[in-house]
Amino acid sequence: METMKPGGLSRPVLTQSQTNTTLWIGHLQTGPTDHFGGQTFKCPSEGLLNNIQLYSSAVQYPGDISMTLHEFDPKTKTWGPALVNSDLTIQKGDYDKWIRFDVHPVPLMKDKIYGFRLQSKNALVALGEAASGAKQPFTFGHEWKADSKNERGNYFSYFSLAFKVEMCA
Repeated sequence: METMKPGGLSRPVLTQSQTNTTLWIGHLQTGPTDHFGGQTFKCPSEGLLNNIQLYSSAVQYPGDISMTLHEFDPKTKTWGPALVNSDLTIQKGDYDKWIRFDVHPVPLMKDKIYGFRLQSKNALVALGEAASGAKQPFTFGHEWKADSKNERGNYFSYFSLAFKVEMCA
């Protein structure tokens, strides 16, 4: 994980770029279940969020992916209302690269906990993630994994999506 000092230009303020496994989101066409994923994070600085990027490892089925950003309560593991959302269409060739979810600028506060959630009804995409083999889990937040059979899902401190939070900070 990397944090950056505030400045006037848009740049990543939080980056977790390690990948050694994947989290599949979307819909496997032969099954009835939709798979969701997401990540919570403690915001390292104050500023205007303008995009979140995720690393796409593979695209089994191209299609539309939706991302929502929420305030998150880590004690009760509850998501607040969506602060902003972004949709993009992922193509078959959009693998082994960062995919960017642009959003209307939304203010984020330093040290507040936020989270983003991803879902798709027609795509199936492998997002890069890191599994921590160390004794210490990721300290900036938790990966979230759920599906249409268990929408509350589960939270993991030893896993993290590969992501970048980019702000004008």
